[in-house]
Amino acid sequence: MLTLYHAPRSRSFRMLWLLEELGVPYEKKVVSIRRRDGSGAEEPGYRKIHPHGKVPAIVHNGVPVFETPAIALYLTDAFPKAGIGPVVGDKLRGPYLSWLAYSTGVLEPALLEKALTLPHKIGTFGWGPPAEVEGLLADTLTVGPHLLGERFSAADVVVGGSISFLLQAKLWPATPVFTDYAERLAARPAYKGAQAKDG
Repeated sequence: MLTLYHAPRSRSFRMLWLLEELGVPYEKKVVSIRRRDGSGAEEPGYRKIHPHGKVPAIVHNGVPVFETPAIALYLTDAFPKAGIGPVVGDKLRGPYLSWLAYSTGVLEPALLEKALTLPHKIGTFGWGPPAEVEGLLADTLTVGPHLLGERFSAADVVVGGSISFLLQAKLWPATPVFTDYAERLAARPAYKGAQAKDG
């Protein structure tokens, strides 16, 4: 049994999308979370699944997994037939793992730094300056069309899902390389299926 703990219109959309890409049976359990605008409330008892009461989280065969990159890696390793998670021995495995880690280890901190207008201190922060992060992603997708070149992967779900959301929120540069990428992702049948199930 595989259960996704999901809150509509939240970061957990990416894992809803990933499960649709994988084409495996799962149960979606909608949980309440605290929202940025102060609405919502934490789901009672949910911290047994996610220690901070956030989404997404999954439980697979009784084992909880939380944090988006960890869930993406876990699911693509558990269900390799879809081919969207390079397996050990595949030459794209290293770049795949790097992009999964990049999503929360570099991209999100750089976005927060930019939003808070913090001065970037080279050699102090564990991530690159926001402009450098945007530049790397633009260069990679210019070669693209995906983060792993011709091959679509769960890294596109994780990183690309963030870029798509940020473009909609007008928090990301709407240059052709990024808008075209977001349009390619949104055209995928699994993306549309996830949107229909987002609730």
